[in-house]
Amino acid sequence: MKEFTRNVELRWSDLDPNAHLRHSVYYDWGAFSRIEFLYAHGVTTELMQQLQFGPILFREECVFRKEIRLGDKITIGLKLVKAKKDYSRWTIQHDIMKNGDIQSAILTVDGAWIDTARRKLAIPPPQISEGFSKMPPADNFVWID
Repeated sequence: MKEFTRNVELRWSDLDPNAHLRHSVYYDWGAFSRIEFLYAHGVTTELMQQLQFGPILFREECVFRKEIRLGDKITIGLKLVKAKKDYSRWTIQHDIMKNGDIQSAILTVDGAWIDTARRKLAIPPPQISEGFSKMPPADNFVWID
C-alpha cells in the first residue's frame, strides 16, 4: 500500500481558548487513524478481543508546525517508520495536513503488541501481523532487531 489517509472533522469542542486546535486532539486523531487502518485491513476490535491481543504505546510525541483553526480541512496519514520483522514492535508516523498541502503536525508513536490474557508483550498472531504488514512504509523505513 502506497498511502493511507483519512479526513477528520474539526469540531468547535476541539478548540482551545486561543481559537486553535487543542494539543490533545492531535493525539486522538492519531489513535483514530491507526484504528481505521487496522479495521480496513481486517484487524477489528472483535478479532483482537478473540485473540486476546492489542496494541500498546510506549511513546507518543507531536511536533506542532502550523496551527489548525476552525474551517481548515484536515487529513491525517500514517506510515510505518520502523518495525521488527515479526511486527512485535514498531514506530508509526502521522502527518497531519491542513487545506491539502500544509503540514500542521508530525505525530510519532512507538508501540508493540500485548497478550491481554498474560499481560505481557508478545509477537502478534498471523491474523494481526498480516493486516499490520500492509501499512505503507515511510521513505526512510528500516527493520530493527
